[in-house]
Amino acid sequence: MSAKITEESILKLALGFMASRVLLSGAELDLFTLLAKEPLTAEEIAAATKTKLRGLSILLDALSALGFLVKRDGRYHTEPSVTPLLSATAPGSIVPMVLHMGTVWQNWSQITDIVLGKTTPGLKTKGSLDKDNRKAFIGAMHVVASKAAPEVVAAINPGQARRLLDVGGGSGTYTLAMLSAMPEMKATLFDLPPVIEMARDRVQAAEMLDRVELVAGDFYKDELPPGHDLALLSAIIHQSSYEQNEALYGKIYRALGSGGRIVVRDHVMSADRTQPLEGALFAVNMLAGTDGGRTYTFGEIKEGLTAVGFIRINLIQTKGMFSLVEGFKP
Repeated sequence: MSAKITEESILKLALGFMASRVLLSGAELDLFTLLAKEPLTAEEIAAATKTKLRGLSILLDALSALGFLVKRDGRYHTEPSVTPLLSATAPGSIVPMVLHMGTVWQNWSQITDIVLGKTTPGLKTKGSLDKDNRKAFIGAMHVVASKAAPEVVAAINPGQARRLLDVGGGSGTYTLAMLSAMPEMKATLFDLPPVIEMARDRVQAAEMLDRVELVAGDFYKDELPPGHDLALLSAIIHQSSYEQNEALYGKIYRALGSGGRIVVRDHVMSADRTQPLEGALFAVNMLAGTDGGRTYTFGEIKEGLTAVGFIRINLIQTKGMFSLVEGFKP
């Protein structure tokens, strides 16, 4: 934090969780979907959501004070600009991401005990990748990532690359953005079997199945398909330990032909790990949710890539989670 620390700034930060928790509870109760349809009284909402009237009324008023709901004549409805974002039925809804933050909330409440060694990290409640939640979460990630993907592809500048390997590519957001920018390119998307089926639907909808090979597997256990000249490792390394990442870099190295290029997209931390702030906080998220994950410095990423044989390793973009590091296979 560059600003001077004061009593007021400390208390503001310490109290910041309150507004967040109100939003999370509103999403968990699906109030924004319900109240996007028509204005309802607190009593009607309590009946529809099977909640206690006192607690619900207090929550509804707080959501109104925050601007997520509008209260008029004793009735509540979702603020119009909120509906496309927080109604579960809206095509561009980010509700699954907000619900995931509810799970993250549970994890973060354990951080002190994790640091003390009294408990182990990991999802304490049903998380985003639980089979019941996975599809919605992957879809929400696509909504968020699709806005940034064209800019990331432009920063990568695929050049003469003609065969992309998208490692842990999710539902295909970056694969599709890359293929849209590169009409002569084909791609292999590698991810877990349930995710591959989601990718199939998205790739088919984009009419690109003839250009994408969908390969199911676990990159922690399996080798990657060979024959590529560009590999994208997007938002993966933070979930893994240094040793796991080095092993994965080796698999990517073997999947690339001579002269092939790897691009890593993730937070890239300063040498002392204190900047950027969002990367330092994301490392805490990985402390709460994984056994070995964290955010990494450029030096650590370079060291891991060099260890498996990559050369000409450069930081080509510094932009939070959208920072980019490249390396080449001799």
